[in-house]
Amino acid sequence: MYVILVYDINLEDLKKGGRVLRNVHKICKRYLHHVQNSVFEGEIEYSKLTLLKNSLKYWLRDIDSCIIFKSRHQKWLDKEFIVEQEDKTANFI
Repeated sequence: MYVILVYDINLEDLKKGGRVLRNVHKICKRYLHHVQNSVFEGEIEYSKLTLLKNSLKYWLRDIDSCIIFKSRHQKWLDKEFIVEQEDKTANFI
């Protein structure tokens, strides 16, 4: 399946929020391709998606948010860049 993962970490408590932000970013990088700031995307198997979600649940707090958009395949997703930039996921199989 193809997913887009977006997260927003509350940084009011900079010490705790910073630690959560670093760990969430590292976890997402293990499974998906980093697109920009807090956005990741890529093909992922259902079992690995389950591992990703469980790892994120350990770190995410009630004041943070994380949304995963799912599609059966990338070809069903129409991606448009408003500002010209390199598509970092274009050369992945």
